[in-house]
Amino acid sequence: MATLSRFGRLCNLRYAASFARRQSPIINNLGVNSSATKQLRCLSTETVKEASKEEYHSIISNKEKATGESTKHEFQAETRMLLDIVAKSLYSEKEVFIRELISNASDALEKFRYINVSGSEEAKSLQDVDRSLEIHISTDKQNRLLIIQDTGIGMTKEELTANLGVIAKSGSKAFIEQINSKEVSGDNNIIGQFGVGFYSAFMVADKLEVYSKSSKETQGYKWSSDGTGTYEIQPAEGVQYGTKIIIHLKNDCREFSDEETLKSIITKYSNFVGCPLFLNGKKANIVAPLWLSEPKSITAQQHSEFYRFISGSYDIPRYTLHYKTDVPLSIRALLYFPEGKPGLFEMSRETESGVALYTKKVLIKSRTDNILPKWLRFIKGVVDSEDIPLNLSRELLQNSALIRKLRDVLTTRVLKFLLDQLKKNQAEYEKFYVDYGLFLKEGIITNHNQTEKEDAAKLLLFESSHMESGKKVTLTDYISRAKENRTIFYLAAPSRALAEASPYYESLKHKEQEVLFCYEPYDELVLMQLQQFQGYKLTSVEKDMRDDKAASDLTNLGDDSLKRSEINELSGWIKSKLLGKAADVTATTRLESHPCVVTVEEMAAARHFIRTQSHQLPEDRRYAILQPKLELNPKHPIIKKLYKLTKENPELADLLAKQLFANSMVGAGLVDDPRVLLTSMNDLLIKALEKH
Repeated sequence: MATLSRFGRLCNLRYAASFARRQSPIINNLGVNSSATKQLRCLSTETVKEASKEEYHSIISNKEKATGESTKHEFQAETRMLLDIVAKSLYSEKEVFIRELISNASDALEKFRYINVSGSEEAKSLQDVDRSLEIHISTDKQNRLLIIQDTGIGMTKEELTANLGVIAKSGSKAFIEQINSKEVSGDNNIIGQFGVGFYSAFMVADKLEVYSKSSKETQGYKWSSDGTGTYEIQPAEGVQYGTKIIIHLKNDCREFSDEETLKSIITKYSNFVGCPLFLNGKKANIVAPLWLSEPKSITAQQHSEFYRFISGSYDIPRYTLHYKTDVPLSIRALLYFPEGKPGLFEMSRETESGVALYTKKVLIKSRTDNILPKWLRFIKGVVDSEDIPLNLSRELLQNSALIRKLRDVLTTRVLKFLLDQLKKNQAEYEKFYVDYGLFLKEGIITNHNQTEKEDAAKLLLFESSHMESGKKVTLTDYISRAKENRTIFYLAAPSRALAEASPYYESLKHKEQEVLFCYEPYDELVLMQLQQFQGYKLTSVEKDMRDDKAASDLTNLGDDSLKRSEINELSGWIKSKLLGKAADVTATTRLESHPCVVTVEEMAAARHFIRTQSHQLPEDRRYAILQPKLELNPKHPIIKKLYKLTKENPELADLLAKQLFANSMVGAGLVDDPRVLLTSMNDLLIKALEKH
């Protein structure tokens, strides 16, 4: 029984050196290319020293020999048609047949282990109970042979007929149902569900030979078929307990008898099977599935090694999220947030997710975009769930409602984790935010789920007019200081100095109203898209100015201002000069030190339009889309002088009005290239200096 405990252990890393010395130049792990030297770098010095002591170990021999009379059988269930579907249509990549056969071997070992420890009557009939539970693979390129052998439960003659003679009959599924019917508690590691994995070998094989000896009897048998509709079974001598599959490869599938090719495929799909796996006598699965370990037992070095292994990266993880839950789904996840900055390729939305999906330690998809949203594509790691329903080939996910549930659970957990990091150490989080904040903003802009958008918005950082320069605050911080007005005000500007000098800000500054400053190009677009946060309306100061009805009340302007009649006259005159540009010209009481401003309905959208699309349209079309409104300060000396010039020097007044509008458009960030102002500015200066 002592030997049995080895089955449940995680793969021992002491085989690292022998593995690395023989490792192929390129290992395609989880869809990422990584060299053998990088694999070795991921392993500790002590591990490498231990690995050098490891010796060759294989149980595969050629002692099996068929004896006695052979009986010929026909497959059931329209076999020729089904075999054709399995071999040609079910799997998108031929290499997955290796994953399927290794999974079947792992199931056979698990069945033996379960029965042996069950204490049942069936357990008493088991033979050689102290044998090591292992999977062995050997290759013979010259003869185009691939052999996969396990020391598991094995099959009787009847079981060979039942399990290999009927396609889509899963012995593993029947075994699970048997366990469940007995209401036995505890986990089972059975992978198989559909009974077609074995037949995937016909994608690459001309012929399959199976030698199997049940752990419940002493007689071994040989099963063989060329996949054309019949199979043969006959007694055999020299068969070890367990099952041995000999695959006679097709001529055009010779690469699957190449050791280096097999290493790559095993590393990609089956590295984490829960038993020792040997390839040509050398340990092949050398990295443990850390996501199944207790989080407190894993060191930072182990996390760094595992992160490099699964991601193909050379940096270390900045944050590590080790997550386990059984409600509402069974999930075991180990997610890493990279230390390094994202490259241009990673910024692209075409980049695939860095999270791989496993079921019971067997790779299902190395790039699974639908278990985390696209905007979290920078996260690397592993998600293992027993609850995900898979199609027959395990390559496509079914039941979209369940997949959405998995996505929602993981996304919520990631956002909560990042919020915890922000609260624990804001200085470190700010470093992460500099590198990866753009992904969070993308999530808010592209998301249709308001709750998820607001959860992501808790992670946004801004400078505030109520805090010193460089101090970052969150939307939650803003709300904690908010007064009666349930509005969060924000202002976009290239820098704090320009924000504080903005004409849009000065009236709110006078009222001591807190305003968030947005320096990054997409910040105001994000807040505009968010619209609200925890019941507070998000409003740009420009939009607040445009919508402020009280600011248009000109009844108490004072003696230092133009009169209402003069304002109306000047507004009409300017509007006629800006025909085709300004949609309207009005006066406002919200300006103090500035002569005028331009407002549009949605400033953030307008600025985004100017940056991305305006150059494709003629000028008149751009103004028709923007519909800018020019708002005048009737107390400002320039505006009062402009009114006089409309009567004394209309030509100069015309140039001045157009220049004021152009300046306001630049100040609002609605001019793609401000150099276009130079010509009109020079014309104004020439006209103004004519009498001097």
